[in-house]
Amino acid sequence: MNKKITGFVCNACGVQLSKWSGQCPDCGGWNTISETPAFSPPASIKHRAGGYSGIGLSTRAIVQDLADLPVQAESRIPSGIDELDRVLGGGLVPGSVVLIGGDPGIGKSTLLLQACATFADSPAAQTIAPPVLYVSGEESAQQVKLRAHRLGLLQPRIRLLTETCVEHIIAIAIAERPQVLVIDSIQTLFVEELSSAPGSVAQVRESAARLVRYAKNGMTTVFLVGHVTKEGALAGPRVLEHMVDTVLYFEGEPGSAHRLVRAVKNRFGAVNELGVFAMTDKGLRQVTNPSAIFLSRHSSAVSGSAILVTREGTRPLLVEIQALVDESPLANPRRIAVGLDQNRLAMLLAVLHRHGGVAMFGRDVFVNAVGGVRITETAADLALVLAILSSERDCPLPPQLAVFGEIGLSGEIRPVPNGADRLREAAKHGMKQAIVPIANVPKEGVAGLEIHAVGSLRQAMEII
Repeated sequence: MNKKITGFVCNACGVQLSKWSGQCPDCGGWNTISETPAFSPPASIKHRAGGYSGIGLSTRAIVQDLADLPVQAESRIPSGIDELDRVLGGGLVPGSVVLIGGDPGIGKSTLLLQACATFADSPAAQTIAPPVLYVSGEESAQQVKLRAHRLGLLQPRIRLLTETCVEHIIAIAIAERPQVLVIDSIQTLFVEELSSAPGSVAQVRESAARLVRYAKNGMTTVFLVGHVTKEGALAGPRVLEHMVDTVLYFEGEPGSAHRLVRAVKNRFGAVNELGVFAMTDKGLRQVTNPSAIFLSRHSSAVSGSAILVTREGTRPLLVEIQALVDESPLANPRRIAVGLDQNRLAMLLAVLHRHGGVAMFGRDVFVNAVGGVRITETAADLALVLAILSSERDCPLPPQLAVFGEIGLSGEIRPVPNGADRLREAAKHGMKQAIVPIANVPKEGVAGLEIHAVGSLRQAMEII
């Protein structure tokens, strides 16, 4: 009997190994290596430079001089949803592949179905027949129809296909020639040449590779819906994120009505761009003024609250930072951060003690970014420290005060990018005062905003 040949693949990074191991030698993940049938693509696939027949492709690659290539700006097609276009970098790029991940039920399929309906009804898609092909591998056609009916999105120009075989999907797509192809989801697809089950590392990687090849050759915008693990990362090999052009993540608290779509990779736009939506009974609704949902308009002044002017991609946002300092009954006081970096919180408390003269020994410190937003930039340092000071002394900060700035280990306040845009956003939302680094003060000032320039943590404490 012929011996069955198998291999081993890391589910986290996709590296191929000859034997099983408890820890991946490439990415260091534990218990991520699984057995998979060894697969060598046929010669017709390995040497096929032109991809799929029938779409006018060359069969030989040509070496060209980079300096002689003409400069062509990528053409963008509006999807009809402004917040989605913002995250994508301005609209749909023909030939691009977008991967969307998020927790189950957070709204991935809903957003894509709404985007398909608005795009199919847009003037840019009137000359394309059909403009959209929606491939559902998880739900039946009747289930998709019921969702569209509930959302009020019955659109006759959307073509629906329930199929999980990649070869059949691409053959139908070549015949239909849609402008947008939606795959819901990539974990349900399989390639006939592979004997492993759908959702395995080999199947996900090969299915995505063929869809990427089709998108590039046919100039079709492809959306791939991906599952996430319990840690919140995209399921399947990590190489899947490197194969696509754009990676979007759905974020949001389980009980919150707001959904955040963040771009963590974008070859055609800014990363960390944020789109804000509100979940309603009619689907996802755009939030045109997201600063309003991240600010708590208190009826009276409260301690432990500071207004941060952060920046997500190209958009400045006002976010309320809350802090609670309380006496700890434990030998080791707790340091808990929600939406902020917990390690940076510990560092800032040490800077506050050394250069501000305020010790937090024996005190529990809890900090939170309102609205479920995650803040990763260092511009939140000054607002975080001032909120902690306000809670420790039970003294509210001045009303209508906006703050931003990075704090160094020597207690200096460092400038942050796009300071003028942040100040204009603060003035637009009614802020009257601002504490900012010296280098971020614009020469012409900002109308209606009193700006306090600080160079150290001591100066900021003296101002408040």
